[in-house]
This record gives sequence, C-alpha cells and structure tokens, in this order.
Amino acid sequence: MDLNTVVEIRDARDPAPWQPGDAWLGGGTFLFSEPQPRLRRLVDLSRTGWTPVRRHPDGSVEIAATCTIARLSRYAAALTDAAAPLFEQCCRAFLASFKIWNMATVGGNLCNALPAGPMISLTAALDGECLLLAQDGVRRRVRVADFVTGAGRKVLAEGELLRSVTLPARALACRTAFRQASLYGLGRSGALVIGALDPHDGSLAITVTAATVRPIRLWFPLPPSADRLRADLDTAIRDDEWFDDIHGLPAWRRHMTLRYAEEIRRELEGTPAP
Repeated sequence: MDLNTVVEIRDARDPAPWQPGDAWLGGGTFLFSEPQPRLRRLVDLSRTGWTPVRRHPDGSVEIAATCTIARLSRYAAALTDAAAPLFEQCCRAFLASFKIWNMATVGGNLCNALPAGPMISLTAALDGECLLLAQDGVRRRVRVADFVTGAGRKVLAEGELLRSVTLPARALACRTAFRQASLYGLGRSGALVIGALDPHDGSLAITVTAATVRPIRLWFPLPPSADRLRADLDTAIRDDEWFDDIHGLPAWRRHMTLRYAEEIRRELEGTPAP
C-alpha cells in the first residue's frame, strides 16, 4: 500500500521534535497494510543497531522492539530454558507469510495492541516488562499485561517509544502449556491461553489473550481447583471484555477459554483428564 500522505522519512538516530502526523516505523507490516491518512512523516528505527535479543547476567532475556519474528524464532531454538517451547508456539501463532515473519517486529505486534497479537501472548504470559522512552528522555517500565488496555489501545503517550521487553529469568524457568483456537485451520487466533508453572514455589499463572480485548493474567500461589479457576476467570474478565468480531463470537471465545484453562491446569498439575 502506498502511503501517499507521507512527505518525509527521518532516521530515528537523528533527534528532531515530534510532530503531529509522525509515526515510528519498525517493520512496517501494519503501516503499509492499509491507508494511513493522518501520517505525514515516518521515523525509521531500522538503523538504530539495537541488539535483537540478548541474555543478561541475571538470566533475563531482553527483546528489542525491532527484533523480527524470524530472528526471535531462531534465537529461541537455542534456548534450554523450560519455557523455550513457548517462543516457537507463539511465533507460529501468527497468520503470516514468510515475508511478514522476516519483517514484522515484536514491538510492532505489541504496539498494534490487537487481541490476537501472539507476541502480546508470549510476553504477557512470561511476565514481561516494557521499557518505554519518552521524547524528553524519561524512561518508564510497564508490565506487558498493563501495556495493552484494549483492542488497539495501549498506554503509550504521544511520541513515546517502546524500546524493548524484558522477560525475567524466573518466568523462563517455568514449565508452560499452550492452547490456541481458531475458526479456521490457518485463521487468526480466537482464543489463546497459556499456563506457566513456577518450579520454585509451585505457583501457577494463567494468561488469556485473543479471546479478550486485553491480556488477562491470573496468578495463583498454588494451582487452584477447577471451580476456583473458572470462578476467578469469570470475575477477572468482564462481559464487555470478550472480543467480538468475525473471528469468533464472545460466547464461543469464553467457552474455549474456560475449556483450555482447565486443560492447562490439569496438564501442569499432572492431573489425568476425566
């Protein structure tokens, strides 16, 4: 798609005042997918030179906003952490061609804030924390679960930039379980539920995405009973937070979420299926 309202592309390494009509350009797979009549200038992040993914001495993993899905997939293939399989499962949850895989970025997926964004699913489930950079240089950190506030909505201020997402070592040590539902064989996720069992204290986190307009992450000090899990999910997710579009009705999304959450609880707890 030609963005015929854009009159300038600026290198993000060259500081300049933020203006109305500016937008950050990462992979551009969303920006160039549909008309963007409000845009006048793109601020290109491709030459920032940020390391795509790196491991810190404390064991945490920092993913740059400019890291592509293909690069993250390759990095995860060498991970030995218990949660390593979840990276590929979420990368494969994209409804995307190889071209998108090699251009779409982790940061772009989070900042689009679409319910079916699988990088939101991955980073929220592993208790990720976003590093945000304001135009005046102020930095702040926000949990991924709080970064996305609704369908297409996030906490970014005007001109603020998502620099990276950090996944703590403790979350990477968790044993995970993944469930995804779609109305079509290769369709967009209608419900995506992830469980993470902490080996240190036996706590369980259940994260719901795609079915809801924002990520919902529930934490239990010990795996709950089936009734407790169902009740807590129904309490945490308001009726108007079940997403409604052509990829699934709210009632179906709720049904699949509750079903998958129970399957995950049993899998991670080691309880045989009924």
